[in-house]
Amino acid sequence: MEVTEKSAEGLDRRFQVKVSAAELDEKLVARLEELKGQVHLKGFRKGKAPVSFLKKMYGKGVMGEIVQEIVAETSQKAFSDRDLQPASQPHPHFHSDMEEVIEGKSDLEYDVYAEILPTFEPMDVSGLTLTRMVADIPDEDIEDALKKVAEQQKSYAAREDGAKAEDGDMTVIDFVGSVDGVEFEGGKGEGVSLVLGSGSFIPGFEEQLVGAKAGDELTVKVTFPEEYNAAELAGKDAEFAVTVNEVKAPEEVAIDDDLAKKLGLDDLAALRERISERIQDEYKQLSRAHLKRSLLDKLDAAHDFELPKGMVDAEFDQIWRQVEAAERDEEDKDKSEEELKEEYRKIAARRVRLGLVLAEIGKRADVQVPKEDLQREMINMARSYPGQEREVLDFYQKNPAALQQLRAPLFEERVVDYIVERAEVSEQKVTKDKLMEDPEGDESLA
Repeated sequence: MEVTEKSAEGLDRRFQVKVSAAELDEKLVARLEELKGQVHLKGFRKGKAPVSFLKKMYGKGVMGEIVQEIVAETSQKAFSDRDLQPASQPHPHFHSDMEEVIEGKSDLEYDVYAEILPTFEPMDVSGLTLTRMVADIPDEDIEDALKKVAEQQKSYAAREDGAKAEDGDMTVIDFVGSVDGVEFEGGKGEGVSLVLGSGSFIPGFEEQLVGAKAGDELTVKVTFPEEYNAAELAGKDAEFAVTVNEVKAPEEVAIDDDLAKKLGLDDLAALRERISERIQDEYKQLSRAHLKRSLLDKLDAAHDFELPKGMVDAEFDQIWRQVEAAERDEEDKDKSEEELKEEYRKIAARRVRLGLVLAEIGKRADVQVPKEDLQREMINMARSYPGQEREVLDFYQKNPAALQQLRAPLFEERVVDYIVERAEVSEQKVTKDKLMEDPEGDESLA
């Protein structure tokens, strides 16, 4: 077997591989010798059929398997023997007549091509200086959160006979919807509880129930939104025949020890503490997002090396599909497609560069993702598909590439932690509003 480098331009590498017909035949004979004891042919005792006969019977099929194995092995070996790491699966291009190769009449000759990952020296992260934003929790935020908790525990009691429904009341209704006098699928309900002003129903529906009394029958006229998820109803005028069964008024929920006990806590002080801890966790996540963005900006600025075009193209294609599927932001509405593509290609290049930098730093530091973390992520992913949990877990266990995609963000976060631990990090007190500002896509390496 001969492997020679055919070309090396930038990150592109092309190797020529040649395997003589004689070497292929040696491998074929060795494989058939292994098979002799496993096949039973009429006229021969088991394991006694001559190799020449086995060649006639199984030669082409076995040779096909051998060629596939050689191509897979040499495609990787051509790079690994030279300490090169392909950026993607190497592509073979055959020069031989494959039919003649399979028949043992010709040498196997082919080129194997791939872009390689660039080699570079990552920056010394111990020299990084970073700033962590921190903010105090305003007292009014805790009070607002307490009010929301109380609102969630709100109960309703029936109003007196003949009382009219007010905004904020709960009505219990039956309804039948129709368009042009024809009932439509999903437009019927019985005993449905609806809080007026909650925005749970089609715009304009709830407002028309204000002033209704238990026992009233009325017709509610609405127009479905143009962007309604059922295309056959979008933008259509509809009527609902509504029967009001009950009208209930909200009962005030006191923010006191009894509320806390209802939620399983000792007293109001414990509830406040729990809410404060939850908000503080949210602040920590926001603080980390800003810190990570700053870190990524500095890593991006400190590294400049050639990127595999295929990786950038793949990342750009993924981004552009998302862009095309979403509505344009206000700032992008006046830009041409060419301008947008140029901007998003820069984002794609940044993501690829940062991904390579973090991977190299993590590799040199031997950063690992604990098995239990990966297992937890698999379980979380499975839970997002109720009823198919077992199938999802089996999918990841049987597909290394899919499992690697699940592992990648966990690895990234651990590398970020590794860098932050070694950088010089100072704290900066900021307002809550400053902390809440969008850190512009930290989690996606934007």
